[in-house]
Amino acid sequence: MASSWIWQQPDWPRFRWDSAVLDSPLGQARAARQELLIRLETLEPTLNRDVISALLGRESLGTAAIEGELLDPAQVRSSIARRLCLPLAEGQPAASAQVEGLLDVLLEATSALEGRLTLATLNQWHQSLFANGPDGLRAIRIGDLRDAASMQVLSGAIGRERLHFEAPPRDRLEDQLDAFLHWIASPPARLDGLLRAGLAHLWFLTLHPYEDGNGRLARAITDRLLAQDCMTTSHQELSGRAMGISAQILRERKGYYAVLERCQRGDLDVTGWLLWFLQQLTAAAISNGAVVDAVQRKAAFWWSHRHSGFNGRQQKLLNRLLDAEPGGFTGGMTLRKAISLTKVSRATAWRDLADLVAHGAIEPISKGRSRAYRLHWPDFPDVEPPHADDPHRL
Repeated sequence: MASSWIWQQPDWPRFRWDSAVLDSPLGQARAARQELLIRLETLEPTLNRDVISALLGRESLGTAAIEGELLDPAQVRSSIARRLCLPLAEGQPAASAQVEGLLDVLLEATSALEGRLTLATLNQWHQSLFANGPDGLRAIRIGDLRDAASMQVLSGAIGRERLHFEAPPRDRLEDQLDAFLHWIASPPARLDGLLRAGLAHLWFLTLHPYEDGNGRLARAITDRLLAQDCMTTSHQELSGRAMGISAQILRERKGYYAVLERCQRGDLDVTGWLLWFLQQLTAAAISNGAVVDAVQRKAAFWWSHRHSGFNGRQQKLLNRLLDAEPGGFTGGMTLRKAISLTKVSRATAWRDLADLVAHGAIEPISKGRSRAYRLHWPDFPDVEPPHADDPHRL
């Protein structure tokens, strides 16, 4: 072969790393995650499902987008709302088999955490990912390991391809997967749980056991191990979802692929990969904390406007703005966007927006013909928490 891959090292897969380099970032990741767990422990119980919905939605969209698969956010919200018994917004579309399959995998990955991860489980997850058939035009084996053909990750035009990675030969795959799954079930006694998750992510991607979907499966396995790392919390379901990393990896996708390629072309010193992974765990905990903030603010927002009497169109506009938090609705809500969302005349849409401004629900952020609006956040110090049966809490 033209290059020496990590799995060709004589002592593969005996990973090694520099603990002195990782001590500080490991401590930072632990602290950030602990801070998030404390916030989850003190969260109003009526908001637990809303937080799970928001985090699960981000993670499912993120893990698909890393691979270039753009899911319909409305379908994702619809499927999650049904699964969590949350109210469905009017006109919410039914979820596709692709969306349902991915959510099946993500939810199963972070449930029944005491159970053993097996090849049968991985095959079932793979089948769920491709419940709608292959992502592309090429036929692939679904729910079964890849065939005997060489497995390479390439980019570039035909004839000028760049080889990023080549996986181990097929004839060694079953034995290598057995070793991986045994290690998952019985990791070294003193191995930190966060390092365990990072090592498993790299190890599975290096084995590349399926013809497609390996990245999504690797991140599902990582979610499982991160959830196992905080199994002692009293809010296990919530904490398991809050510790996902896919949305953060999407933000750093270029770096993700670069550090993986460097590591897979090197020796068994994986310090660089683990350092990057721990940094992303810290960032993910902070980002997911902002999602928790957004859910709390959204609930308090509706509570503060519980007597405003907004019509169905206005509620739809506000929910669209609220759903975009914590990042905010790109470009703000314009008259044209309001018409597109509510399917009404220009005059009706204008009256709806003007009434929302008058009630202090939105505020203008620009002037002229392209005027746009953003949410106006009231002060919440004395706001009571929303009741569980509040129809606007989503």
